[in-house]
Amino acid sequence: MSVLLLALGASAQGAHAQSSVTLYGVIDTSIEITNPGSSWTPRIDSGAYRGSRIGLRGSEQISSDTRILFDLESGFDSADGTLATSSTLFNRQAWVGVSAPWGEIRMGRQYSPIYIPFKGQLDAFGAGTIASGLNNLSKITPYTNNGLTYLSPDLRGFTTTLMVALRDSGNGNGLSGNYETFAYHVGPFRISYAHQQTRGDTGLRANLGGVSYRLGKTMAFVSFFNGDGGSPHYHGDGVSVSARYAVSTRLRASLGYTYMRDRSGGDNNADQFSAACEYDISPKLMLYASAAVLRNHGSAEFTLRGVNVTGLTPAYPGAPVRGVQFGMIDRF
Repeated sequence: MSVLLLALGASAQGAHAQSSVTLYGVIDTSIEITNPGSSWTPRIDSGAYRGSRIGLRGSEQISSDTRILFDLESGFDSADGTLATSSTLFNRQAWVGVSAPWGEIRMGRQYSPIYIPFKGQLDAFGAGTIASGLNNLSKITPYTNNGLTYLSPDLRGFTTTLMVALRDSGNGNGLSGNYETFAYHVGPFRISYAHQQTRGDTGLRANLGGVSYRLGKTMAFVSFFNGDGGSPHYHGDGVSVSARYAVSTRLRASLGYTYMRDRSGGDNNADQFSAACEYDISPKLMLYASAAVLRNHGSAEFTLRGVNVTGLTPAYPGAPVRGVQFGMIDRF
């Protein structure tokens, strides 16, 4: 009997050792001073670069090469402590999935596949802070409800992510959207392309792609984007060029330019010049600063914003928007 109890205890300890739950988070707070065409306005932003969040990530090994995974992630405002989305606890992620040698399947609320290359693979500014013209002048869907996603393994540098999203209860049958992302990397070179098509009254078709190349201490990015739909309605395309230079192991500086062409027939184009720098105080703590000048043409009303920051409305149609931002990111 004692031998049996010892064996059961050892088995339980082994099973426990193969399961893990991790508490993680990001606190991103910045001071922004922006002139939307009238006067300079200071404010405190939360989540301008990486999105303030707290989450629980877990996995359980159920065989030698298969794991059950989950991620619950909630965004919050680090300036006042409120939820990023009122009355929604896990507004960023709430999914469960399985991972095996053939890839990974996830079900639930997730980052949309087009958002994954958008963050960091196509833009020296990581599609964050007021400096990212790619973020300010394009339009995509960052999160998706009721998503069923397949993520492929890396096959000689090729990867793909495919998602279909079902409609919410009471919203009819069928799909609410589909997303496809394809990427290839070899050495310092990477190329990627992503497409989305959401449906309904505010449905949005969007395409995003580009290349990046690392040469010594410099990382260069060239990307394109287009879209049609959403609310308010967006119909435009454009290109973004940017580069990041590693001044030292801790300090990085970036420059960029983005141009957006209005395809609605109104000639309401826009472009943006940007600069930014980042400094790692420690592996978990980073300081950043950014500056941008966005020029609206015709009756365009684009503005400087951040990942989870709503930009100030231009003082009048066609008004230029200028701003600077100083922030800190603490990860745990």
